[in-house]
Amino acid sequence: MAREDHLISVERLAREQMSAAPPVLLDVRWTLEKPDGRDDYDAGHIPGALYVSLGEQLADSSSTDPTAGRHPLPDPVHFERTIRRWGIDAGTPVVVYDDVAGMGAARAWWLLRWAGVGNVRVLDGGFSAWQAAGHEVSTEAPEAPAPSEFEIVPDSLPTLDADAAAALTGTGTVLDARSRERFRGDTEPLDPQAGHIPGAASAPASDNVRDGFFKPEDELREQFAALGALDGEVGVYCGSGVSACHDALALATLGVESSLYPASWSGWSNDPQRPVATGD
Repeated sequence: MAREDHLISVERLAREQMSAAPPVLLDVRWTLEKPDGRDDYDAGHIPGALYVSLGEQLADSSSTDPTAGRHPLPDPVHFERTIRRWGIDAGTPVVVYDDVAGMGAARAWWLLRWAGVGNVRVLDGGFSAWQAAGHEVSTEAPEAPAPSEFEIVPDSLPTLDADAAAALTGTGTVLDARSRERFRGDTEPLDPQAGHIPGAASAPASDNVRDGFFKPEDELREQFAALGALDGEVGVYCGSGVSACHDALALATLGVESSLYPASWSGWSNDPQRPVATGD
């Protein structure tokens, strides 16, 4: 699939909103420092967009297993109900956005694709780009869409457990989407151990963008080729399974499918039986 199958420009979104079949818009305002972005949504969003809570709707907030990570995948039954409430069917066009270069939106993109929704794109540049282009902003919540009867197809995108992630470091490429400081183990503000999965390569999600927009295809291709991520099976992880989806999205724009380790470092580092590497 081509880049335009996964990313959409502000100009194209504005045109599609005026079409006979406008996309469902999902607003995923989220950051590590401010996981609840509802007030940002209320202060202004793209007209018609539905607010999405990453912690409550894009993760299993009821999990008590630390080795499952901070953002385990949502229960399929619950996530199916959520998708239906958004009015999404298998072929419904969906556009997701945030205001942090796609870091939160990529999680929604990945989960919807994982559930079998085929037409999902991330707004390149996000809400800031929409505003900068002078398009309308709303403070009104839209009417609830008519619910769908979509039956999700879980595992439409591949995932890894801890054992599979460990094994893949010897047969393919495993990318760590956290900052290089956290990868090296210089600092660890969130998880019980500092460092990374032995054999993984550092691929910070922040490297995928410039000024809030995804880098050109040739730059991304060179960046991932240098890590060996274009030559075989690829796995991605991060701290809790959010920014890893950004690496998965960047790879998808290059036509490369990757497998997500949802528990990521927050799950791995909570298991005392798992080895830890530090340094570059």
